[in-house]
Amino acid sequence: MLLFQPSRYPDGNWNPEGLDFEDVWFQSADGTKLHGWYCPAEKPRAVILFAHGNGGHLAHRAELLSFLQTEMQVTVMMFDYRGYGRSEGVPTVKGVLQDARAASKALAEKAGISEQELVVMGRSLGGAVAIDLATETNPRALIVESTFPSMKEVAAVHYSKIAWIVPAGKLNSVQRIAEYQGPFLQSHGTADRVIPYELGEQLFDAANEPKEFITIPDGNHNMPQSDEFYEAMKRFLEDLP
Repeated sequence: MLLFQPSRYPDGNWNPEGLDFEDVWFQSADGTKLHGWYCPAEKPRAVILFAHGNGGHLAHRAELLSFLQTEMQVTVMMFDYRGYGRSEGVPTVKGVLQDARAASKALAEKAGISEQELVVMGRSLGGAVAIDLATETNPRALIVESTFPSMKEVAAVHYSKIAWIVPAGKLNSVQRIAEYQGPFLQSHGTADRVIPYELGEQLFDAANEPKEFITIPDGNHNMPQSDEFYEAMKRFLEDLP
């Protein structure tokens, strides 16, 4: 209950103006029906699979998708985990990780490329999902924003008296990131009270080269990424082999 805070369809605006998108339907490994928005760009810098955070659903992120599509000139697909938006089911850690793997396959098929040619990107909880996926699919690159080293570390910050009940291996991104060998870009805000900046540093320290860390001064957990981050992201994508 503390980890997943979904909103369900029809809450939100599912026909946003200014966003060129297609509905994509696909199934997770256990047959759960899932939904995403495929947002193509002309001559894209990259094709990105985006895993969002633990609250709301993809329709709440239409402005971000439009920015990525137009200003960043990338083709992007954002998907809703089971139990979010129009996706069926009830969210669980195991299920959400399965959902990301299904989304990766669905996007690769839609874009006509291999999964290894995708860039995997995630924010907050979605960063942990993206890291787990990247260790399985070996994508072109990995980008995470405001992400934790492990679920247990976050529990220790907010629920110190009961953090002991969280298994050490649950969403252990600091362990998983050490298994990833490709290009890595990470950002974190110094005023993040949900996932403190120091936890982001722990995650980055465990990652392999090549890697780059963008600090967002006075950035809190839910504020937009900085202009500096997006400039770094453009360079990062343009320098990919």
